[in-house]
Formats: sequence, structure tokens, C-alpha cells
Amino acid sequence: MTVFSVWAPDVSRVRLRLASGPDQALERDPARAGWWTLDVPSAGPGTDYAFLLGDDDKALPDPRSAWQPAGVHGFSRVYDQSAYRWSDASWTGRQLPGSVLYELHVGTFTPEGTFDAAISRLDHLVSLGVDLVELLPVNAFNGEHNWGYDGVCWFAPQESYGGPDGLKRFVDACHQRGLGVVLDVVYNHFGPSGAYAPMFGPYLSEGPGNSWGSSVNLDGPLSGEVRSYIVDSVLAWLRDYHVDGLRLDAVHALVDRGAVHLLEDLAVAVDGLSAHLGRPLSLIAESDLNDPRLITPREGGGYGLTAQWDDDAHHALHTLLTGERQGYYADFGSPQTLSDVLTGAFFHAGTWSSFRRRVHGRPVDRGRIPGYRFVAYLQNHDQIGNRAIGDRLTATLSPGLLRVGATLLFTAPFTPMLFMGEEWGATTPWQFFTSHPEPELAAAVADGRRREFASHGWAEAEVPDPQDPETYLRSRLDWAELDKPDHADILAFYRRLIALRKSHPDLSDPRLDKIEVTHGDQWLVMHRGGVAVAANLAPKPQRITLPGFIRSVLLATETGTTVMRDGIQLPAESAVVVALA
Repeated sequence: MTVFSVWAPDVSRVRLRLASGPDQALERDPARAGWWTLDVPSAGPGTDYAFLLGDDDKALPDPRSAWQPAGVHGFSRVYDQSAYRWSDASWTGRQLPGSVLYELHVGTFTPEGTFDAAISRLDHLVSLGVDLVELLPVNAFNGEHNWGYDGVCWFAPQESYGGPDGLKRFVDACHQRGLGVVLDVVYNHFGPSGAYAPMFGPYLSEGPGNSWGSSVNLDGPLSGEVRSYIVDSVLAWLRDYHVDGLRLDAVHALVDRGAVHLLEDLAVAVDGLSAHLGRPLSLIAESDLNDPRLITPREGGGYGLTAQWDDDAHHALHTLLTGERQGYYADFGSPQTLSDVLTGAFFHAGTWSSFRRRVHGRPVDRGRIPGYRFVAYLQNHDQIGNRAIGDRLTATLSPGLLRVGATLLFTAPFTPMLFMGEEWGATTPWQFFTSHPEPELAAAVADGRRREFASHGWAEAEVPDPQDPETYLRSRLDWAELDKPDHADILAFYRRLIALRKSHPDLSDPRLDKIEVTHGDQWLVMHRGGVAVAANLAPKPQRITLPGFIRSVLLATETGTTVMRDGIQLPAESAVVVALA
């Protein structure tokens, strides 16, 4: 028996349309206000269905559909979550502290762009030392190619990637190899094409929108069901797909003026599910607020999320390595800013932001909040893809500075994250691409992209057309690069660096109040217990004084490092990790 249910509080009637047979009327559910339900014993798994609202004859997919085999505009299909035979019964989970994250986009990770094809590359991630694979959004969007942030079905994996069974096979394969899976999810807006949920009820706020369109209704009339819609989606990914964590996109765009913020609701619900499943589950926020309340435990008056992305860490590293100072990079770029981030997580912590033209952020309690709660990175999908031509650091930095940046990232007290291909110095760009079938929407997206970067000084002809299939194809990883000596050398270095981090407790110690940093003209030293990390950013050799006797060199990014009585002589653009007596 299949029970069809849908929330549609403001319509006079709801009908069910199956692929065959007459339309059938749903009845109001007396136990749940605004809900309609109908039992159809003959409609089992594999049945295609849609809803019709009021007197309109337009067939609409289920807002809670788990499967959209014909795309986001097509009929939904009944999916049996219990049918898949998992092989991860012994999986006990993967906690965030001490882990290394690896962000990848399913559609460009392999030439095939599917979950199954990605499975064939998992052993590469295992040998690299990765613990958690973070997937860019995979919930259903319109078209074949997309970053994923235009998703409209918050319970259904994208069919062109492999659909619900494909995602389960991927997670299962990760768990068999000891890899956890974090899934990027978007709840701050619906994509521009195929968003039918707002036709069923007040899913959208009547107030001001955000950068991507109308805000989701989290605190207005009938918002309770909208909040439940999000909570249920979160639990479904973690429970039904055995995912180990979620990355919550742009939580600063979740407008919630209620006494209990949605983020706290999510943390409470996920903690309950974690206790039931007996494995750790992580919630990681992307936030532009620099507000430690998000990751402060609920016992301390916070929201209780596991971690948050730390853009300040990226900006401090990026500007110091590249010399770029435009836009939001304006306040960064000195060894002092990196020192502030390494010891306090945020640079803007109740300080003036010239980009925002106001005071921004709040200090982190270094004695109470551990560094693992901050996910740090040299590169990610945003910081590459939102550049005009999607160029990676390999297009800007010397191999020496690439190694220096990686060394500082993996010896910092944060949770480090790589972006796919970074570990071998991939030269393929990662550009902004879409495949909207609607000509008007496609033109609007392309025009908006060109105007945005023209305002930053780029010639419009230089900005790739998101709708051009070549933009997508250019963004796919070139795995053949691994056979080239220069790329193989970078990969070997990343493997040594990650192994070093995991073999020395001082390097994975998340206590921010135990970090000491000294710096000078184009050099910086980070002290981590009995280990010191020295970096020379200058294009010439430098002598750096270190307190204490150097017992051994654990890792050097370049040959020619000379140990002295009171310090170390570093080659140009190099770094070293040493054990102190």
C-alpha cells in the first residue's frame, strides 16, 4: 500500500494523477492541519505520480519527492528507501576532529560525471589520507550540468548523477573504504526553474529576498510546516542515505526571527538521530557572520553546530601568497592577519571591515572553542569558481608557494579541506556553468555573469558563458595529469604532509590557546607544542631564529634547508616543519 500525502493549506482540493487511470481526490487529514492524504493500495514502488491543485489541471511533482527520473518538471516516482541492500553495517562513522575533508563536484570529478564513476576514484582519496568526502549539492536541479545551488527538490538526488540508488552506492562504497561523506545542502532559496513547492503553500517569505531570490519562510504565518520540511530533509539525507554530515549553505541567508533559530532546531534533531544510529553526525555551516554562536554548544547558549567554514583563514592565506588585495581581500595580506587567524580563527572579530564599511564579527573564546570547529582551505568551489575565469592557484603561484600554503594549512589547528585536484596541482579551471533549458533564463544568467565581472574590470569577452557546454567541459578534472612528473611530485608532497599531520599529535591538536605565532618581513613561525612550522614567503633565502634546539626536520618543502645553532636558513618560497628539543 502506498499512502500519498502533501501539505497544501490554502487550496480547495488536491487530486492525485497516476501514469495510468483517472485522477483521484485526496482527503483532508484530520490529524494534520493543511495536509491531504490518500491510500492507493495498487501504487507501489516505481509508480509515477503528480498532484493537481484546486481546479488547475497542471500536474505538479511532489514537494517531498525522493525520485525525479524525468527531471524536476516531470512526474515523481514512488521510491522504496528500504529496498537498497547496504553493506556498511559495521560502519561506525567518522568524527570531524582530526579529519581531512575533500570537496568534490560529482559532475566534473570524472569525465562521466556520475556517482558510479566517482566510486572508481575513491582509492585515490584513501591513499591521499582523506577522511571525509564533501559533495557539492546533488539534490535535483533543472538541466544536466550545474554547480548544484539551483536545486529545487530537497529530498531527491539528481537523476543525471545516478539518482537515489546511485547516491547510496557512492556512500556505501565510501564507507567500505573508511571514508565518511558530507553532503552540501541548500535551504536558503529555491532554484529558478522547477521550484513547484511554493505553489503548494507559503514556503517563501513575503519579506525581502536574498542574493538568489525570495527567502524561505522560517518565521511567518504557517512557517512551522516549512521548518519541518527542512528538518525532515536534513534527517532524510543522514538516515536514508547513511550520510555522515551536512554542509549547510549560506546560513546567514536563513532569516529567522523566532526565539529558537532553525539552526538550533536542526542541531537538536541531528543529535537525536545520532544517538539513535550510534554514529557521529556533523552539521557544518557556511556563514558570512563570523559569529561563534553558531558553533558554541547549546549548553553554552549557542546553536550547537559542529563546525563552520572559515573564509578568514582562506583570505589570510590567499592574500599573503598571491598579493591580491581587491574586494573583500582589502583588509588581509600581512603576516599579522594570518597570525590573528591562526590564533583566533577570525580576523574580523568585532573589528572594522573596509569592504563592508562597518564593524564585523565577534571574537572566538580561544579557551573554550576548539580549532577543529573551523573548516579551513586554500581553495574551494566558491573561491575558484567565483573568479571571472575560474582559475586555480596553480595559474598564479609558483610551485614553491603552493607548497608553503599547503604546509601552513595542514599544520594549522583547523579542520583542513582540499578542493578536488588541488592535491596534484590541477591546471584545469573550475568555472561557473549552467544548463538551463529555458532560453530566457539562460540568457539572463549569462548576461548577469558578464555584467558582474565587467564591474570589476574584466572584459566581457573574457568571462566564460555559463551556458556554453565548453565551460562545463573545461571544468572537468584531467586525471591524465597524474602521469606527469611535476603533478606526481605535488601529489607525493600532499601525501607526506597529510601523513605528517596525522602522525604528530601536536599538529592535530585543536586548542587555539596553545598556538603561538611570530613573524617578520615575509616570514612566519607557528609554534605547536614541540613542533615549529617556519615559512619563508620571500623570493630569496632568509634566516629565521627559532627558540630551542632543532631535534629533527620532519618535512621541508624544498631542498637546501640549513639547520643552525639558533634557527634555520630557508630557501626562497619554502617552509619547514621541525621537532624541537
